[in-house]
Amino acid sequence: MSELALQIPRTRVMSFDPVLGSVLVVLLSIGYVAMASASVEFAQMEYQNPLHHMQRHGVYLIIALAAGVVAFQIPLESLRRHGWWLLLLGIAMLSLVLLLGREVNGSKRWLALGPFTLQVSEFVKLIVVVYMAGYLVRRQDQVRSRLGGFLKPLAVMVVLIVLLLAEPDFGAAVVMMGAVMGMLFLGGARLWQFMALVGVCALAAGAMVMTSEYRMQRMLAYTSPWDHQFGISYQLVQALIAFGRGEWFGVGLGNSVQKLSYLPEAHTDFVFAILAEEMGAVGVILVLALFAVLIARMLLVARQAERRGFCFGAYLSYGAALLIALQVFINVGVNTGILPTKGLTLPFFSYGGSSLITCVMLVALVGRVELTLRDGDAAFEAEGCGKQ
Repeated sequence: MSELALQIPRTRVMSFDPVLGSVLVVLLSIGYVAMASASVEFAQMEYQNPLHHMQRHGVYLIIALAAGVVAFQIPLESLRRHGWWLLLLGIAMLSLVLLLGREVNGSKRWLALGPFTLQVSEFVKLIVVVYMAGYLVRRQDQVRSRLGGFLKPLAVMVVLIVLLLAEPDFGAAVVMMGAVMGMLFLGGARLWQFMALVGVCALAAGAMVMTSEYRMQRMLAYTSPWDHQFGISYQLVQALIAFGRGEWFGVGLGNSVQKLSYLPEAHTDFVFAILAEEMGAVGVILVLALFAVLIARMLLVARQAERRGFCFGAYLSYGAALLIALQVFINVGVNTGILPTKGLTLPFFSYGGSSLITCVMLVALVGRVELTLRDGDAAFEAEGCGKQ
């Protein structure tokens, strides 16, 4: 009996990091209320049921929490060993989307699964972080000392980005590449290599904008929104009006005017603008502070893992924190007009199950790293994993 007890994993849901867990629950709760409020009018118009999105998002929330529990139970060593297989699965899924995917507004990003749809690119983000964390452990010396070690994962990223741009999903490609670049830099890549990569990515992004009419239109909307307020800048202008109406304390929960068909599909990419209108600057600052605490805690776990030589856990946590931080930065930047308009969800807030499930799983994996450090049951790498 005692031998059997020793074989049972020590991981327990109640052992989840209290800081990560508390902030995650608060963000999910506020996000659910904000999304429900923002979706009422659209749901009534489209489905004759004002609670349509609220009910479906509630189901997504339950699935996301269940997926988080599963991710928390997965042995990290198993993830490290099977990163390549997960990457191949991600490539296969992106290819399947192009063949059998459901097209919405000119983009083919979703696989239909009965009454639900799966946005594959969201899960591929998680897969890329797991793969890169494993690669940086296996090829640590090569990444730090050889150009080939730096370029190999970028070749893999080219394949993924080509598939994403074929959908097209420019936002997912930017976030994924940003996370990979950050992980390579934290993994010890030489500064000149990193800066050269930044330059190449900037030139490539500029070329993609210049050669795409709809991306050029978005850049035009970004540079002079009020000149095109009834045309290409309509959505951004309505979002800015929402921020202006919110002032310090907002117009009150449920009292948004912009969600009444002025701001199209406000429950998805522009839910933050409705939150600002209803909760004001105080509510916005609170939400951003919660995101800051969550990301800071994830980075702290990564740093602790790095100091103790748990390289895979460190890189996995760094990648998860970078993914969430980049999505928050881009979504908030788009909502406030700081960045060009781009379809990208706000973690834990925007309507949609794929993003919600992926983000919860990312936090759960960092929680597993923290528990591993606390229990001291990992075979840590003696050489450490910081930059040379």
